[in-house]
Amino acid sequence: MKIAFVFNPFSYKLHEENLRVVQRYFGLFPPLSMSWVAAIAERAGHEAAFIDARTLGLTPDEVTSRLLRFKPDIVGFMMTTYMFRETLEWIRHVRRALPRVKIIVGGYNLRVYPEESVMPEEIDFGCANSAYNTVPELLAALENGTSLDEVSGLIYKRGARIIQTPYGEDPDFNNYPNPARHLLPNELYAEFPTERKNFTVMVTSKGCPMGCKFCEARQTRYNPRSVETVAGEIEECYTRHGIREIDFFDYEFLVMRKRAMGICDAIIRRKMDVLWACRARIDSVDLELLKRMKEAGCGRIYFGIESGVQESLDRVNKGITLEQARETIRMTRRQGIKTLGFFMTGLPGDTRETIARTVKFATSLGLDYVQFSKTTAKPLTTMWCDLVRDTGYDYWKEYLLGNAEEQALPRPWTALTNDEIDELTNRAYKKFHSRPFFLLRHALAVRSFDEFKRKFFAWMEMRFRQEDVSKKPRRFAAYGENERLRRRHKRLPD
Repeated sequence: MKIAFVFNPFSYKLHEENLRVVQRYFGLFPPLSMSWVAAIAERAGHEAAFIDARTLGLTPDEVTSRLLRFKPDIVGFMMTTYMFRETLEWIRHVRRALPRVKIIVGGYNLRVYPEESVMPEEIDFGCANSAYNTVPELLAALENGTSLDEVSGLIYKRGARIIQTPYGEDPDFNNYPNPARHLLPNELYAEFPTERKNFTVMVTSKGCPMGCKFCEARQTRYNPRSVETVAGEIEECYTRHGIREIDFFDYEFLVMRKRAMGICDAIIRRKMDVLWACRARIDSVDLELLKRMKEAGCGRIYFGIESGVQESLDRVNKGITLEQARETIRMTRRQGIKTLGFFMTGLPGDTRETIARTVKFATSLGLDYVQFSKTTAKPLTTMWCDLVRDTGYDYWKEYLLGNAEEQALPRPWTALTNDEIDELTNRAYKKFHSRPFFLLRHALAVRSFDEFKRKFFAWMEMRFRQEDVSKKPRRFAAYGENERLRRRHKRLPD
């Protein structure tokens, strides 16, 4: 069978945790989950196509034109809770142009709201969790005309009823094929700190054993890929796709120290000159590990620090101390590895004074980058469970059903209003990025003109534009060579 995947553009949402300007310059990332599904379908003997409409800047009509040429039997979309309504509009556009095609949706949203996600009449199937078994079994059933009841983890309609088949155990992540990057425009992807081309992201493990109350992955089963599997994917990226920079998107890349050391050793042994970044807890690193990471090409580590107030860290069960944060950042910088600190505004008990202390703490650490996120009760987090229990109202569910207007969620755990949190978050960014020595250090460290333009325009917009939630957002700034390549990709035949 022929299956096509469409990754549609999306606009800024009032319920997002990032400021609008941060979201604009955050990056253009490969839609990795969907490309994994494409690889799973290809391995099962089916023909796959991929249209990254967001990165290519394609209109709905341009997407349907490509689909009409490919003639798919089924088209897949990714359904996130935030972007549900926009994706649904794209699905409706595709269905009008290709009325006989089947539509399947998957993604994080299906785990939280399986029935609500497939209620729209334009959607035929939902993948409840991993596509590893579901998609090959569904394609085989459609091809052979057999019962859908035998397809594991499938959500579908039978008349007016919505049926969900048993999912079974989560498959071993090590058995997944590598994502189908050969279907993606790899030269177009970038994130804000990117220094090299081509750039991609990788995920080498699922789940996180830690217990942070604001995280949707808290205390979920840790399911890692082996050292050799990860090294093989890096080598494929390096040799086949010209990848020279990778961001590991694992919730916590260093959960298993021995595995992390093994991945570093494999990169060194295979002599791959690749720059990479990862996410890590403050208490995950030590001097020996940092030295090995640096030798293997680690250029940045993104640390979850969250607050400069110990009581705030304790309230969300972060399990670290401020002194640990100071020592880890100091130790990392001494090894020549750049650091990014994740911080949160509007945490339980936050006040103007505690957020000011967090900003002061952030500026004292010598960080190269920061991200200040507005604390939000995201689906599956402890904060979301508590909010639904205490109010008896599930905004996200009502949003999917079309019963709730897009809005910033309430934050009853702090006396600060949402407007105050927006203001303080914006002020935090400006204070951090407007220090003269910080600006000079970053200007001297720039490696390319594209990198300079990306950072300069981001700083100018953050420094001088007032955050206005009423404005329509612009797409991620793909300056210079990226923009020229994007235009060329739009002209390429399928």
